[in-house]
Amino acid sequence: MIKNAVYAQSGGVTSVINASAYGAITAAMESRKIGRVYAGMNGIKGILNEEMFDITEEERVEIDRIPYTPGAVFGSCRTRVDLESEFERLFKVFEAFDIGFFFYNGGNDSMDTAFKVDSWARKIGFPLRVIGIPKTVDNDLLQTDHCPGYGSAAKFTAISIMEATRDLRSMHTDSTKVFIMESMGRHTGWLAASASLAGLDQFQGPQIILLPEAPFSKERFLSRVEEIIRRDGYCSIVASEALKDDTGNYISTAGSYDAFGNVQLGKIGHYLERLINSELKCKVHVSVPDYLQRSSRHVSSLTDWQEAIDVGAFAVQQALKGQSGKMIAIARTNDRPYLKEYVSVDLSTVANGTKYLPDEFICEDGFYVSEKFISYALPLIQGEAPNLFMHGLPMYESMKKKCVKKRL
Repeated sequence: MIKNAVYAQSGGVTSVINASAYGAITAAMESRKIGRVYAGMNGIKGILNEEMFDITEEERVEIDRIPYTPGAVFGSCRTRVDLESEFERLFKVFEAFDIGFFFYNGGNDSMDTAFKVDSWARKIGFPLRVIGIPKTVDNDLLQTDHCPGYGSAAKFTAISIMEATRDLRSMHTDSTKVFIMESMGRHTGWLAASASLAGLDQFQGPQIILLPEAPFSKERFLSRVEEIIRRDGYCSIVASEALKDDTGNYISTAGSYDAFGNVQLGKIGHYLERLINSELKCKVHVSVPDYLQRSSRHVSSLTDWQEAIDVGAFAVQQALKGQSGKMIAIARTNDRPYLKEYVSVDLSTVANGTKYLPDEFICEDGFYVSEKFISYALPLIQGEAPNLFMHGLPMYESMKKKCVKKRL
């Protein structure tokens, strides 16, 4: 029997999350085993409220513009589903719209939600196939070599610090001595570490990279900054927002929490600025890319963009083969040349887990990364994803996104 499918986006966006949306949606629309294809408005929150778009009603030319678009074209959320009443409501919606396939595109917390939805379907005997589609700039999902979204954010990070360091070098003799770029990364230093790719050509990258996996010491840090300024005349730094002290506590937080209990991080750059100003008495500039780091579609990696499309399409293929309770993962088979394959892994082994930078990727002194990390990350930023331009500006999708009529 032909069943309908629903796709939804969750968590912080990436510049290629919509490439995964495109891969999943077009694969579902092309299947004779899937009827209508819906998209949840603002993730699972929209599905609960029967706020969904019927993608099969959209013009194909607009659907084809989805992978060129930043943000989350259908809206994202940080909604936690825990209560029995919420699951009962969710499955009433699934039943009302004859949903047999659920594709959830997100990170750690989203994979936990997908796992719970699959578990509930099994518990009540509801015929639903649930597949998680990975995405995160943090690159911290277990069971996958890397996550769609990371390569593009890494490319943006490397290019940004390369250009900023060139700026710093040109002005340091009688102006700014220290430049600090704060990097996203909720618990791990994968994204901050990618700044090292800017240093493949000497003098273009940061001299210090601060990672949460390497406990922060004020004394050692200030000593290293002072030493570098003495040697080079300036110091370029990338610091992870998740920087921790030797007791495991975050150095800087905004003091608020999301629905999943994750603390809002940030302002580590300004903390370091105050520290350097106070102790070393030199001028410091701080940059906080924030949303720019994860949404800059115009410099997305071609490798990342294509893999994002592929994992979306592969998710549908796996569901059509009868798989459920799985997340699509990327398994690397070779570094040079870079080779990989797509596999499915159990959601139970991914949900609520965190993949940290391994010790072998971090320099012994904790202030930089190793050559092994460079070999790991470099293939992921290769190539430039295509863009659509008009009048000198990017052109994005403009679907009608008309909400379906509620049935409950």
